[in-house]
Amino acid sequence: MAIPRSFRCKAILFDLDGVLVDSTECVERTWRGWATRHSLDPDTVISLAHGRPTRETVRLVAPELGVEAEAALLEAGEAMASEGIYKIPGAREILESLPKGSWAVVTSGTRAIAEFRLKLTGLPIPPVLICADEIERGKPDPQGYLTAAARLHRSADECVVIEDAPLGIAAARAARMRVIAIAATYARDRLASADAVVETLADLTIRSDADGVQIDIR
Repeated sequence: MAIPRSFRCKAILFDLDGVLVDSTECVERTWRGWATRHSLDPDTVISLAHGRPTRETVRLVAPELGVEAEAALLEAGEAMASEGIYKIPGAREILESLPKGSWAVVTSGTRAIAEFRLKLTGLPIPPVLICADEIERGKPDPQGYLTAAARLHRSADECVVIEDAPLGIAAARAARMRVIAIAATYARDRLASADAVVETLADLTIRSDADGVQIDIR
């Protein structure tokens, strides 16, 4: 099957970490320290944490712990951690070129973490920002992406999702949305269920016109 080289849509729904913000260093340091304190295998914990809400990760790897309390501590630490947070090249230019109402961010992080990282990297905070602590079910459930589309007054088939994690791709698929994956956090073979896979955000040319948004793969 031919891989699409261009996409037309009315709105782009961006994941945050791994797509607009490089937080891998910070996230992995946080989870590695937590796993070590609880005598868990850090690599296993980290492999499960990417793209997954904090509470779900804790519940998955250490259900015997107080999930809410542990998750709150982890999220509080990440919300104030600036070391190891970097802007993805080209992210600000893309977001600033898109009209209001044509894009949103859907993240597995909390609003405090998301807003902190957007401000730290100089990225605009969108009017539609869907965070894990504001919905009932996180990725791979489609609730986050469906909520973002509804708030933008768009149907699922009018949206394209840009993701970096298998869980996020699964969420977009469950929402019946097209999805472009960025192989920043996971190897390309882990992202094969996306409509297209690129190496970096810079591999995409995104422009808007009177009829919507055009995304081209270079």
